[in-house]
Amino acid sequence: MQPMLVDLLIALQVFVVAFIALHDWVPLGALNDVAAVQAADSRTKLVAVTELSTLPFAFGLGATVVHAGERFPGWLNWYLWLSYGAALYGLVRAWWGPYLLYKAPVRAARYQAMFSRTHAFLPMRNGIRPNTLHVILHLTIIAIVADLIVLRLSQTA
Repeated sequence: MQPMLVDLLIALQVFVVAFIALHDWVPLGALNDVAAVQAADSRTKLVAVTELSTLPFAFGLGATVVHAGERFPGWLNWYLWLSYGAALYGLVRAWWGPYLLYKAPVRAARYQAMFSRTHAFLPMRNGIRPNTLHVILHLTIIAIVADLIVLRLSQTA
C-alpha cells in the first residue's frame, strides 16, 4: 500500500462522512440552507435519512483506518468499491442526469425549494442548478474512486 494514497483516501472519506452527517443540520452560510431542507422533510425523516446515509460510509472509513498500515483485505476493497460506486451512480442519477440529459420536473421543484438560496456557480439547466456544496461532494466522490483505482493498480504492480 502506498501510505500517501491511503492517507488521501482517509481524508476524502472523512469529508464525505462529515458532509452526509452534517450538511442538513449545521448552517454553512451560503453553502447550504438548513431551514429550507428541514421545511421540505420532517425531522423524523431527516434523522432517519442522515443515519442510514452516514452509517455505510462511516463503517468504510473506520475499516480503512483500522487497515491503513497494511494491504486492505479483499472484503474492504469490495466494500469501498461497492459503496463509492453506488454513491457515484446515485449522484449521476439524482443530479447530473437530470441536469445534463433529461427533465425531471418533480426533482427540479424539490431542489429549487431546498437549494435555490444556496451558492451555485453552474447555470440552471432543466430546472436544476447543482449548488457548490454538492459539486464539492461529487468531486470528492470522484476523487475517492480515482484513488481506489490507483491503489488497486499499485497492488497489482
